[in-house]
Amino acid sequence: MSGTQRVRAATIMDVAAQAGVSKSVVSLVLRGTGYVSAAKRTAVEQAVLALGYRPNAAARALSESRSRTVGVVLNDMRNPWFVSAVEGLNAKLTEHGLQMLMGDFRLDSRSGESLLRKLLEMNIEALVLVGTMPPSALLAAAASQVPTVVLGAPSGPGPNATIVTNDDQAGARLAVEHLISLGHKSVAHVSAPGTAVGAQRRSGYVQAMETAGLGALVQLADGGLTEEEGYRAGVELLNGSQRPSAIFAVNDMAALGVLSAAEERGLAVPQDLSVAGYDNTPLAALRRISLTSVDNSSREAGQRAAELLLARLVPGATAPPNEMLPPALAIRGSTAAPSTRYGHDQPS
Repeated sequence: MSGTQRVRAATIMDVAAQAGVSKSVVSLVLRGTGYVSAAKRTAVEQAVLALGYRPNAAARALSESRSRTVGVVLNDMRNPWFVSAVEGLNAKLTEHGLQMLMGDFRLDSRSGESLLRKLLEMNIEALVLVGTMPPSALLAAAASQVPTVVLGAPSGPGPNATIVTNDDQAGARLAVEHLISLGHKSVAHVSAPGTAVGAQRRSGYVQAMETAGLGALVQLADGGLTEEEGYRAGVELLNGSQRPSAIFAVNDMAALGVLSAAEERGLAVPQDLSVAGYDNTPLAALRRISLTSVDNSSREAGQRAAELLLARLVPGATAPPNEMLPPALAIRGSTAAPSTRYGHDQPS
């Protein structure tokens, strides 16, 4: 016989025979469900390793009439808040024997449609949309076909989607009120026009300024949710005739861009310029950055989204109500009282 003889892949029956247990016991161990004694569980695990057994997910899905998979679509995988939220989501789904199939809407050359179609073809049991997605008939159709939860956006694709989001207006007010409490009057905002979260955070900024009697000093620079967009908006504000003493950015990534713009101009933070962000990402906590930022509990939000999704997977369950999580402010070294170096107002 020429060539290499193909080795037969181990089956679940082979594992059962080697471990000296029934096929059903092997299934329970592999799924992590039901009670199995420690001795039998160890025997099965050792047999799986010895035989190199790999469970056939497709076959299991057919036998159980379910795929045990959840499609997760991110608006933009570059956003650190999304990453932390997905970590929380995955931890809770894994506890219940579900796995994620994840993709980036931004990277899909067909505006996310081919990604969604592939996920639906894989017979996903549910769908999680992370961040604000562009309007799409396919998204609305998908949300009507499988239980859908929207994470980190104020609206979803139709009435069937359950929303878990942060109170962005309240969070923005927290950041601006903090800057005003330090004595800043000239507080500018790097916004993200055309985005739902950007609109909410801009509204919160304006509300805080007007409540403090500083409505005439509202100063907006159109930026975006990326570092580069924050940098460009920061340059615009810092090179203008009315340079602010503090800047509240729409998110941490935009705030990083503002920090770069300040450094290029020779401004020290917070001595010459206070900067606050939003999302309280791991980057904000780095000692070199030490960014004051609104904490919208990204990991906890992901866990809560998973809990609501699991509730929807119960047969006969109805969609739970939307949830808006309260924000908090993480105060760090990027904010302080305004300086007199450039003639800015001092605390009264």
